[in-house]
Amino acid sequence: MVFTKRLREGVRRGEITCSVRIWMRPHVKVGHRYKMDEGEIEIDSIEPIGFPDITPELARTSGFLGVIDLLKVAKHGPGENVYLVRFHYLPPAKTQRAVRKKKQ
Repeated sequence: MVFTKRLREGVRRGEITCSVRIWMRPHVKVGHRYKMDEGEIEIDSIEPIGFPDITPELARTSGFLGVIDLLKVAKHGPGENVYLVRFHYLPPAKTQRAVRKKKQ
C-alpha cells in the first residue's frame, strides 16, 4: 500500500491509521505487512464501504482536508469498489525484531 508523500509522516507518527481506497478488488490482506520508506504498516481490517460513508471526518482522519481532497487520491486504476483500510505503523526497529523472532 503506497501513501502519497504528504501523508507518510502522519502515518509514521501514528496520526493516520486508516485509508480509503477505490479498487477493483482488495489489494491488501488483514494481518499482512507492507513496506513504507521506513518501517512497515500492518493491516488491522479492510471493509467495503459506500461513497456516502466517506464523510468529512473520515477524510480528515485519513489525512486529507476533506472528501474531495481524499477522492482525488483514493482512486487507483479503473476500480469502483470503495474500501476502508485500518492499519498501524511499525517503525524499523520493531519490524527487525519481528523478523529475528520468526527466524529463531
